[in-house]
Amino acid sequence: MQQDAKNILIEYIKNNEAKLYRIAYSYVAQRDAALDIVQEAIIKALENIDKLRVKEYVKTWFYRILINEALMYIRKNKKYVQMECDIKEELEDFENTSDNNIEIYQNVQKLDDKLKTVIVLRYFENLKLEEISKITNTNLSTVKSRLYKGLEIIKRNMEGDK
Repeated sequence: MQQDAKNILIEYIKNNEAKLYRIAYSYVAQRDAALDIVQEAIIKALENIDKLRVKEYVKTWFYRILINEALMYIRKNKKYVQMECDIKEELEDFENTSDNNIEIYQNVQKLDDKLKTVIVLRYFENLKLEEISKITNTNLSTVKSRLYKGLEIIKRNMEGDK
């Protein structure tokens, strides 16, 4: 089972490299830091592969590890993480990048970590609320309230910027 789970994990990581990087980047807004976070998450996942009980949950399990690594990185490097970098340059590869999308992205960066996690997973990664609930290990109603609160804050911030 362990070797089978390891192969499934490796395949998942290979098939989702860009998505995993994008999630990490959404937390730290720095290319090198995001790559480090993904790398640390992969190492942790491989070291703890025996804790993956149901191989169908590899995505949820790995997302949780990745998000925890991103949050840990932020806590450890709080004074060094620059959230206000040139986001246009970093997002050039993403489709449909517009000034409005960049403004939304910048406002997401300002959110509390719990709100940011829900917003990023829902709108940047198109995950269902049930999946987000599993990844964040919170009940569905909490995920919904964090989503609503995060969207309200973003909306207020964007209206205030105009």
